[in-house]
Amino acid sequence: MKYNSTRDENVSVTSAEAIVKGLGADGGLFVPDSIPALALSDIAEMVSMSYNERAKRLLGLFLTDFKASEIEDCVNKAYTKAKFETNSIAPVYKLDQSRYILELWHGPTCAFKDIALQILPHLLTTSAKKTGMDKEIVILVATSGDTGKAALEGFRDVEGTKIVVFFPDNGVSSIQRLQMCTQEGDNVFVSAVNGNFDDAQTGVKEIFTDKAYEAELSARGKALSSANSINWGRLVPQIVYYFSAYCDMLKAEEITMGDVVNICVPTGNFGNILAAYFAKMMGLPVGKLICASNANNVLTDFIKTGTYDKNRPFYTTISPSMDILISSNLERLLYLLSGGNTAEIKRCMNELKENGKYAVSPELAALVADNFYAGFADDDKCRETIKKTEAEFGYVIDPHTAVAVSVHERYMEETGDSTKTIIASTASPFKFNCDVLEAILGAEAVEDKDEFELLRLLGERFSLRIPNSLAGLEYKDVRFETVCDKTMMKGVVSEFLS
Repeated sequence: MKYNSTRDENVSVTSAEAIVKGLGADGGLFVPDSIPALALSDIAEMVSMSYNERAKRLLGLFLTDFKASEIEDCVNKAYTKAKFETNSIAPVYKLDQSRYILELWHGPTCAFKDIALQILPHLLTTSAKKTGMDKEIVILVATSGDTGKAALEGFRDVEGTKIVVFFPDNGVSSIQRLQMCTQEGDNVFVSAVNGNFDDAQTGVKEIFTDKAYEAELSARGKALSSANSINWGRLVPQIVYYFSAYCDMLKAEEITMGDVVNICVPTGNFGNILAAYFAKMMGLPVGKLICASNANNVLTDFIKTGTYDKNRPFYTTISPSMDILISSNLERLLYLLSGGNTAEIKRCMNELKENGKYAVSPELAALVADNFYAGFADDDKCRETIKKTEAEFGYVIDPHTAVAVSVHERYMEETGDSTKTIIASTASPFKFNCDVLEAILGAEAVEDKDEFELLRLLGERFSLRIPNSLAGLEYKDVRFETVCDKTMMKGVVSEFLS
């Protein structure tokens, strides 16, 4: 299988090359030139498998230039009970007869990004060897909260790599900031950026497309790569957990083989729900894909109108990992739905860069709307949903998951569709303890309490075990306190590398 650039029809690389490069030279994203097809009998074979066995089977369909032993090594290094505190890796919790919560937050940083970012370093270093790269790999990451810590933890002290993470100074939760700024490892660096996530992400993209800087680093024996969801090695592992969830529901006799399920995903950068779309294209029986946004509802408007417009107010919300106005992975979807029309993709991306907006053709807009439903929930609705879910089911969710639960409820009300739905739960409630506790118990319950008192209160009040990685955070030293302007990001990278 080869991988093409969304912006250049002449580009064709192996999966190892796509993973090492991260981003095309033209700024395009890598997409497989064909989608593997699975029959229901293939899915049936995976029902009795462990998560790791399912991952090996599915990743092998996309990483065709990898040996089976190489994929097995990457998978087994990434997915262990020691790291995820559960053999299931991504267990499914039945909320009621229609809703099933896919818990994606059992990894070392308590967010869904762990599932991809625990395996990406191994995929990347294996790819580097396969492509003959002899340079030190420098990972650049812009994060709205979860990706940064997950990437730092995944790449910590991985030989032959360094990693620099940028996050918006006032755009992450206190726990997220502490997780990043206390990160251990000799090959890591973290910096806040004055601005929002889009500022940080744009800065990173500009560094990647700076040819002179690339040449300068190459002369010093270094090569840039990405751990953001623009990297195919980051996106492909996410396909696995949607198949795994369906298999777990089959195993629990909640569905029968061939039953159609819907999938609802809270997303800002569109990568997590795009992975669900790939699963659908591969043959997973999926009906509607429900795209859930917070107040930064640029995706909601696009799916409903066919016009993408980031020229709008930017809101800092209690679901900060979704505080995004430039959804990079949407480019991959448009490429797929347009039949690989690179000229159309370049037009849209150029208009987005120059004018902050673009409109797709009515035909393409109709294809998007046929596959996706979109809705959003603001902070007040999130708090209401957190409280309601705990009261009705005794189940505590974080603000991102609350966005998805709220949007799915609205979807059912509007459409009357009660199809069983997998709802992606993307973060542990402990990561957003203050907002969760305030939503359920009221503002007075969190008043004058620090992050660690809130962790203990959440655990004690709802009989929940604090994840190991958060329980020890209180005793870690802050290592990184840099705050830079978005124009100085390249300088921060250079200083760290020197």
